[in-house]
Amino acid sequence: MLNQCVLVGEVKEMPVIKRTPNGIANATLLLDVERPFRNANGDVDIDTFSVTLWRGVAEECMNVIKPGAILGIRGRLQANVHNASNDVTYYNAEVIAEKVSIITREKSS
Repeated sequence: MLNQCVLVGEVKEMPVIKRTPNGIANATLLLDVERPFRNANGDVDIDTFSVTLWRGVAEECMNVIKPGAILGIRGRLQANVHNASNDVTYYNAEVIAEKVSIITREKSS
């Protein structure tokens, strides 16, 4: 089986690092990624992905990235299922980063 994704996008907001009860560092950042085509109005739409960083990847990113930085992320998708009280099941996916490459540290003008 294969579960791998690659994203290149702009950090939307500064993530906050947290620690599990066992002391493992983790953080979640939002990454804006442009779609590779224009919509009917001629504009490029942007998808925002939730990216989870763990351990050393989280700690290193917290030291060097800022909002507006362009990152390349290689990771995997993790599916989450939530059963609501109204018997509706919601599905969502998040990206678990395995490698983060900093392309630019600041937003280009």
